[in-house]
Amino acid sequence: MSTPYPFTAIVGQDDLRLGLLLNAVSPAVGGVLVRGEKGTAKSTAVRALAALMPEVSVVPGCRFSCAPDAPDPACPDGPHEAGTGVSRAARTVELPVGASEDRLVGALDIERALAEGVKAFEPGLLADAHRGILYVDEVNLLHDHLVDLLLDAAAMGASYVEREGVSVRHAARFLLVGTMNPEEGELRPQLLDRFGLTVEVAASRETALRVEVVRRRLAYDDDPAAFAARWADEEGALRARIVAARALLPQVRLGDGALRQIAATCAAFEVDGMRADIVMARTATALAAWAGRTDVLAEDVRQAALLALPHRRRRNPFDAPGLDEDKLDDTLEQNSGEDDDPDPDGPDGGGRPPEGNGPDAPPQPEGGAEDTPAQSVPEQGGEKEREPAQGQSAGSGEQQPVRAGEPFRTKVLSVPGLGEGAAGRRSRARTEHGRTTGARRPQGALTKLHLAATVQAAAPHQRARGRSGRGLVVRRDDLRQAVREGREGNLVLFVVDASGSMAARQRMTAVKGAVLSLLMDAYQRRDKVGLITFRGNDAEVVLPPTSSVDAAAARLEMLPTGGRTPVAAGLLKAHDVLRVERLRDPSRRPLLVVVTDGRATGGPEPVTLAARAARLHEAQGTASVVVDCESGPVRLGLAVSLAGELGGTAVTLDELRADAIAGLVKDVQGYSRRAA
Repeated sequence: MSTPYPFTAIVGQDDLRLGLLLNAVSPAVGGVLVRGEKGTAKSTAVRALAALMPEVSVVPGCRFSCAPDAPDPACPDGPHEAGTGVSRAARTVELPVGASEDRLVGALDIERALAEGVKAFEPGLLADAHRGILYVDEVNLLHDHLVDLLLDAAAMGASYVEREGVSVRHAARFLLVGTMNPEEGELRPQLLDRFGLTVEVAASRETALRVEVVRRRLAYDDDPAAFAARWADEEGALRARIVAARALLPQVRLGDGALRQIAATCAAFEVDGMRADIVMARTATALAAWAGRTDVLAEDVRQAALLALPHRRRRNPFDAPGLDEDKLDDTLEQNSGEDDDPDPDGPDGGGRPPEGNGPDAPPQPEGGAEDTPAQSVPEQGGEKEREPAQGQSAGSGEQQPVRAGEPFRTKVLSVPGLGEGAAGRRSRARTEHGRTTGARRPQGALTKLHLAATVQAAAPHQRARGRSGRGLVVRRDDLRQAVREGREGNLVLFVVDASGSMAARQRMTAVKGAVLSLLMDAYQRRDKVGLITFRGNDAEVVLPPTSSVDAAAARLEMLPTGGRTPVAAGLLKAHDVLRVERLRDPSRRPLLVVVTDGRATGGPEPVTLAARAARLHEAQGTASVVVDCESGPVRLGLAVSLAGELGGTAVTLDELRADAIAGLVKDVQGYSRRAA
């Protein structure tokens, strides 16, 4: 077994280390999500934490780590009698992003269950992680069906395996730790809320700290055992401090004053639900125990808010996580009452209202005057720093970026037909989850049994197999896999016209708002997205296909406009991008979204060239939709003509809204016509 990097040897990353240690002191805090760029010791710190966790006592031979003093009465290896257990180190179990459902929750032998009535169960990773740490690297890339299973286990403290009426249940209480790089996409909101704490990590910009990081890492790589031995005393002291804090935790007093501050802070930052209040209370208590105190102070509440609230106050995937610390300090100060209240059982829990109307007093930062300077800086920077497009002079009418309009709920744009891509929520596809539409012989391990088809396949052979009892004689050849239909995620490639004909400030604001709305829809439907823009004489891949929808939104915000309209260049660039993506991920079907008024200009015969480029996509069978941005009393219908060449459909900005006339854009038309 390799020697892990010592936790105490990690340089800097104070928030990361504190978040992990607080969960070691009080697992009830609910785990920690570590967000940050690659190469910032996220995985190293999580794996190092395992060596600091106190040992657990388990029932000998139990595969589900039952506690000997209180064994699980429903344990599949039970029943166990209370008695003396054996001690072992707490486990750190890693969940691979590409793991199967059976690997996570365990596998049940369906053949033996049907033929013999035996629950032959092989435990999964949730059983291994019970009373330990479940670590998910790149948790934001985890498939939705695995996320659902994690949510269920985290909420109930148990895992259920169901196979056609045969079920197995076992305890599954674990410390959930996830790491992610936000550039690769955001985390599903339901799972995000399940993490008690979140910390942001970044590499230090201080030369001395970076030098020390490199020095320690090289020393560890040269001789891991010797390096760990140098830090053994520090590791032992930290382990002893964790044990002492755990022992002190039940004695920590969370007074009414601290509870008022916690409630007022959660209300001031408009977090949803009550989980944030509970997590803050547990975190503040753990902070006091970690400091060796039996009373929770205002500084504990403040630190708890910084760890527990940033990921809970986001209203959409494009909001940057974080808290306004000035607003936090004002809220805590306005609600800093004394605990010795003569009427602690009063209706407000303190007998008098907090000063300054509590959470309503601090001004809200969103949408106010504070937003204006923050947005104006990149607009000015974009105008000064961006070079003119090739063949376009600086005085050719380029305009600085404008802000996007308010996003709205869009119509569902989906790819017709039946795909087999990664699980998502956009287009119809054959998936492991969804409604059952048929049965087939299993290809590999059986995952979803079609009971009726299995019985039908086995029934004609019962006499030949010598059936004499009540049970059905089932052979492996009789088993049938259920064919299910669900939804897949697609590659949504945006091709956005940024030319002079789109440059009217009011129009471009509306266009950006529409694209932003489509990006938000792509985030919710678990798509990959890419962004191409065209203006001047050429097209540019602003963002290669990625799962990071918020990165696309940031690039869109900085998009300048001006120059001619090289529609053909944009479509050809999109053709090249899709050709490469088909080689990388052939099962993920693309959806091309072209946002333009269709007025192709520049070069010889621009309209003819645009039509030829469009027919390349039509020949590849690429589903497409053109968002027609033409406005004004005179409409040329060029975007509609372009949609016809693409073999897709055209919608106006108004028709793109979900509250527009029903049925305009349900599926991309034309693709079905080509398939027929």
